Order: sequence, then structure tokens, then C-alpha cells
Amino acid sequence: MSFENWAAFAAASSILLVIPGPTILLVVSYALGLGWRTALPMAVGVALGDFTAMTLSMLGIGALLAASATVFTVLKVIGAGYLVYLGIKLFRAGGALKAEPRTDAVSAARMMAHAWLVTALNPKSITFFVAFLPQFLDRHADFWTQMLIFETTFLTLAFLNAFGYALVASRVRAIVRNPKAIRIFNRTGGTLLVGAGIATVAMRSAN
Repeated sequence: MSFENWAAFAAASSILLVIPGPTILLVVSYALGLGWRTALPMAVGVALGDFTAMTLSMLGIGALLAASATVFTVLKVIGAGYLVYLGIKLFRAGGALKAEPRTDAVSAARMMAHAWLVTALNPKSITFFVAFLPQFLDRHADFWTQMLIFETTFLTLAFLNAFGYALVASRVRAIVRNPKAIRIFNRTGGTLLVGAGIATVAMRSAN
């Protein structure tokens, strides 16, 4: 794997993680109601949930890699189309971040478990990883090495993103409730998703 390929993956992952989704809504809800102490257990739970979903996705992709180069290519094209679809949907999304403060007293372990369940059991997570990851995989490089690097990178970024959202929500609540800021996140992420999908299709056509 080249450094450029890893850097592209890290950059795309960073931007996509910032876009508010079900997991971030949960993190913000706890932080708004219970304060900055929720940051660590929620971030750990999110990272564990992403680890579960990403590992399942990577193992499935690995099986396809071993089975057929043609099937893997088809998966990349379908995945590219799915990214374009997600991008358009995200770009057209509104600017509201519907996160109500949670005031129920729960332990750090329960918060962590809640974040893990919401992240890992969201069917869209696995579907997204199946569409997103093949765009950066090199069929000619060692799959397990790539899996380790990509998972370590993504989980580190996911942890930092969730931790940061929790701290911001607990300290500067106006930002996470600002429709203009959320709309910018959505449109930026949507544009990048569409661009990633189109770029992949273009590379397939060129080859």
C-alpha cells in the first residue's frame, strides 16, 4: 500500500466521520444532558462499534477478493454508485441536528454499551463499509496488512471524532445546534461522496 493511498483513505474517513449520523446524535444527546464526562465512554463505545461493523465488512470483502477479481471489480462499481447515491441524499438533507439532551443517570459502562450497539447494529454501517473500503484496497497487496492499517486508522479517527463531538456539545452547545453549520457538514460530505463515486467509475472506465 502506498502512502498516497493511505493518506487518501485517512482524509476521506476524517471528513466523512464529521458528518452527523445516528451515532453522533447519540453522543451529542448524552453530552448535552450529562456533560463532558460522557466523552470517553461514548468514544470507546463508538470505536468498538465501528470495529465490529468494519471487521465484518472487511472479512466479506476479503472473501470476494479471494474468489474473483471480476466480482471484486463489480463490487467497486456498485459501491461507487452507492456512494454517489449517499452523497446526493446527504447534500439534500436539512440542517437540523435532532439531538435531545439525555438526563437519565447511567454508568460509563452502560453508555459505552449503548454507543457500541447503536454503531455496530446499524445495517447502514456495514453497507457503507462494503461500498467505501474497496475504493482504497489494492488487490495486489497483502489483504491482512491493509485490513490492519485501514481499521487502525479508521478506529483512531472515529474515537477522536466522537470524543471531540462530546466535548464540543458539552461546552459549546450552540455549535451542534446551528442549522447552518450542520448544513455545511452535510453539503461538504455529500459533495465528497459523489466525487469519490464518480472518480472510481472514471478510473474503471480508463482501465
